[in-house]
Amino acid sequence: MKDLGMNAIRLRVWVDPAGGWNNSADVVAKAVRAKNLGMRIMIDFHYSDSWADPGQQTKPAAWAAYDLATLQNAVYNHTFSVLTTLKTAGVTPEWVQVGNETNDGMLWPSGKASVNMANYALLVNKGFDAVKAVDPAIQVIVHISNGQDNSLFRWNLDGLKNNGGKWDIIGMSLYPDPGNWASQNIQCLSNINDMIARYNTPVMICEVGMSWDQSAACKSFLSDLINKVNTVAGNKGLGVFYWEPQCYGNWKGYTKGAFDNSGKPTTALSAFN
Repeated sequence: MKDLGMNAIRLRVWVDPAGGWNNSADVVAKAVRAKNLGMRIMIDFHYSDSWADPGQQTKPAAWAAYDLATLQNAVYNHTFSVLTTLKTAGVTPEWVQVGNETNDGMLWPSGKASVNMANYALLVNKGFDAVKAVDPAIQVIVHISNGQDNSLFRWNLDGLKNNGGKWDIIGMSLYPDPGNWASQNIQCLSNINDMIARYNTPVMICEVGMSWDQSAACKSFLSDLINKVNTVAGNKGLGVFYWEPQCYGNWKGYTKGAFDNSGKPTTALSAFN
């Protein structure tokens, strides 16, 4: 990834995953490797034992029966523990996501935003406070998918703001259709500028992707999006992460990586160079 022009790595954290993949020890090992290559680090807390996204925000099995107060403490303690373990290993991340694609909140049903926005804000704030307790300089991201959907972002972040929610950076995902990326990039840029004006916080594109066999379209999409983010006034467009560039061969059933079936990077990733 470094040789392909990327200067930052984003690592997800699960609470108690089967097999250990994405647990604290696994994340620390990868973060140390990235730091030793001179790369910047983002840590992405899912607050789940597996994938958390707009369609699933499942509590970790160990937290399933917790009431709201206990759940808040669990979020704080888990966040603090992982980041302290990283810090002890010599890695202090630059950014931390409190939740992954929390379009409708997290830790369902307790923190489901459409049911109880105040609970969602309480849980986000516990993650925020834990991050700042480890290092006040770490920037906390609230991450929402569909970066072209301004109404979703306004609903979610207005809800957080109105309930005392705290964040430093707004994170977005963007997964356009290969034939429609140009218009979605325009919509995404418009949303970025609205978010900065509305909440006075910078914006980062935390995930992008396109089908691996559409590498020419993907390169055009990435080059255009990176350029648009770089033109945001006041340097408040912070950058673009690809998810998951190294994925290939239908890994976990996922086809939006940027390596071909022989495990080599496609031309799409040259956009980062």
